[in-house]
Amino acid sequence: MNISSNLSSIQAHQTMMNTNANNIANVNTSGFVPSDTRISSNEGSVSANTRKSDNTGSTTSQVNLAKEIPDQIIAQDATEVNVTAIKTQDEMLGSLLDIKA
Repeated sequence: MNISSNLSSIQAHQTMMNTNANNIANVNTSGFVPSDTRISSNEGSVSANTRKSDNTGSTTSQVNLAKEIPDQIIAQDATEVNVTAIKTQDEMLGSLLDIKA
């Protein structure tokens, strides 16, 4: 895995976190239809696709906190893993440069 794929994953999971945060912020908004973000991997990069969820016609908020909270945890953990991978790659490159010098 290279740094650019780690960065694209961090950006995709940031999009997911932003979408979930907006949904959670509108949990008490009447008639609010939440958005849903899907993360996909294609040829070394990760992308996020966000779409509105299906409208059930309810006059209350359609946000499901049982889905939103675990999604936030997943996005946070994925970001931590990618940051750790970037730090490790940076340390390895630094060690190689020290050896070469």
